[in-house]
This record gives sequence, C-alpha cells and structure tokens, in this order.
Amino acid sequence: MTEAFIVQREIQIAAPPATVFAFLTDPQKIISWMGLEAATEPHPGGLYFLKGLGSDRTRAARGAFREVVPVHRLAYSFGWEDSEEVPPGSSLIEIDLIDKDSGTLLRMTHSGLPTAEQCAAHDKGWAHYVGRLSLAAAGRDPGPDRGVTQSS
Repeated sequence: MTEAFIVQREIQIAAPPATVFAFLTDPQKIISWMGLEAATEPHPGGLYFLKGLGSDRTRAARGAFREVVPVHRLAYSFGWEDSEEVPPGSSLIEIDLIDKDSGTLLRMTHSGLPTAEQCAAHDKGWAHYVGRLSLAAAGRDPGPDRGVTQSS
C-alpha cells in the first residue's frame, strides 16, 4: 500500500549529531525552538509531549517513542490532543541524523496523516520548525516562536 500523505524534510545543520539529538530529546532544549512546555521519555514506549506551539499557546501534541538510537535516529508517534483528524499517536515521525560535512544532515519523515489538507498544514509547520531547530542547534537564537503564518 502506498502512503499518500507524507511530509519529508531534509536540512543540513551546522552542529554535530549529538547536539542535534539533544535538541530533539531534552525538554529544555526543545522549548528553545518549539513550544512552551515539553516532556520526553526517550526510550521505546516513553512519552513525547509538547504544548504551546506558535500562536496557539494551549495546543498540545502527544505520542510515544517507538525507536531511540542515541545521536542517530528517533521515531515517535504523534498527534494533537482534542483532534479527531490527527489524534494523539495517530501519525509517525521518523528522524535520522547523519554525520556529514562537519555537521548533521537531518532527514525527517512524518507519515500517517489522514488528508491532503492535514499533510499541507504539517508540511508548513515542519518547514517553520526545522528552520528554527537548525538555528538553535547551531548555537543561534531563533527568537520567540510566533508560529506559522497563514499567508506564507
């Protein structure tokens, strides 16, 4: 069966894989580029929780880690609390970190999205947040997160 609704992103980050991995798993580092509150238990079956994305400070995402290979790979389920279309745990985020060109090549796939509309919305969100992650992991301040603009 082919998966129709997938978001894929790839970005080169000027930081080693261990640093990027920390910005994906350490709650204090996560909130430097995404959200206001985070909780993680980075082991298979452990919690992934993020609250306060962008302009909607009450929105929360929840899932569970499925695969954790320190400094190389993360896979976790993902979904939005109070969402019928993308409920907690209904989609899958996979992130590979590849040591390349004195930095890290991040490859991200978000699969299991239910509609073209949800795929487009998550694609826009990932474009915004992967850029912020790249800045934060490289030691730069991405500034306050004002969320994804509707016009861009």
